[in-house]
Amino acid sequence: MDSMITAAARALAAGDPLGALDRVALRDDAPALALRGIAMAQLGELDRAKTLLKSAARAFGPREAVARARCLVAEAEIALASRDLAWPVKTLAAAGATLAAHGDRLNAAHAKTLAIRRLLLIGRLDDAAALLAEADPASLPPPLRAAHELAAAGIAIRRLHTAAAREAFARAADAARQAGIPALENEVAQAAAVLRSPAARLIVRGEERPLLPDEVEALLATDTLVVDACRHVVRRGETAISLATRPVLFSLLRTLAEAFPGDASRQTLLLRAFRARYADESHRARLRVEIGRLRAALERLGKVEATRDGFVLAPCDGREVAVLAPPRDEPHADLLALFADGEAWSSSALAIALGTSARTVQRALEALSAAGKIRSIGRGRTRRWLTPTPGAFSTLLLLPGPLPGD
Repeated sequence: MDSMITAAARALAAGDPLGALDRVALRDDAPALALRGIAMAQLGELDRAKTLLKSAARAFGPREAVARARCLVAEAEIALASRDLAWPVKTLAAAGATLAAHGDRLNAAHAKTLAIRRLLLIGRLDDAAALLAEADPASLPPPLRAAHELAAAGIAIRRLHTAAAREAFARAADAARQAGIPALENEVAQAAAVLRSPAARLIVRGEERPLLPDEVEALLATDTLVVDACRHVVRRGETAISLATRPVLFSLLRTLAEAFPGDASRQTLLLRAFRARYADESHRARLRVEIGRLRAALERLGKVEATRDGFVLAPCDGREVAVLAPPRDEPHADLLALFADGEAWSSSALAIALGTSARTVQRALEALSAAGKIRSIGRGRTRRWLTPTPGAFSTLLLLPGPLPGD
């Protein structure tokens, strides 16, 4: 590797993409194309970065398997940053295996971290945790160790293990300081802010207040009957019943829980569950059927008893009832929650992350766009959706080490 390529690679590793471009901006050989691609990615020019990396991968010869594998890992990171979750996972796994087989353990570890981050985005926490456990963070350089700890914190916070998440964020911040990369330190600080931001709203006996993540964890550890509108689950202690695939039952249950200890009228239940403003006998018959199904679903946790005007929720052993609602209770709140990271999402990636159909996501995106809550950029297959935050920019990519062959 010549001196200019070496200097550019070192500039990238130190988080200085402009310094790297100063050295290779006018060169079109394979190593320079790869480094230019990474520099453009760090500057947020993801489309240009993707083009440059594809050109670099083609320019490297058949004997330069490690360099081509590094290009593929870089492409995977760009796909992740642009929320292209349909990018072929097997390609990333094959590139990681090639790097490991040729002794490039650092970029192989980076490939594994990218796979973990993708699993986190689509909610496969057990798979992400198993993959994370295979890595030894002590053997990683500071930038990769920070990424590893951020992934660990992401798993912990999604499982509501706030103490473990706080420790992981502290280790990530320490690693970022050792790396001396301001963008990485800023990314860790922004990620850790989730522990200081409301995770849900608590509704108990007609009163509501915001809850921080550790307060949510403490609530779920009690014997309170919690109707979790964030995950469409009803739980008490270790017992949890999912109603995610039964939206009518969950709507009835949430209405009853919000009315507790009083009853909810039949008219209110019909309006909330069936949107029936003017109920006829068919609506009332359907309500009786759905209440019967709800009673069967809640058999281990409580009862639903009829009153003169409607129905009342009666938890076992006279437990308290609480509702956990999203921080902002509005249509398509689960979709808006994914935009909280400030990244641009494709409709297909949103469908994968939410586990729903692309058409359902497209209808929701159109409604949110009409309300001015999100906006689109690009057209056709390159169209992306994001929140209209003034001055927003893409998270800087941190591809470790020089990409071309050492």
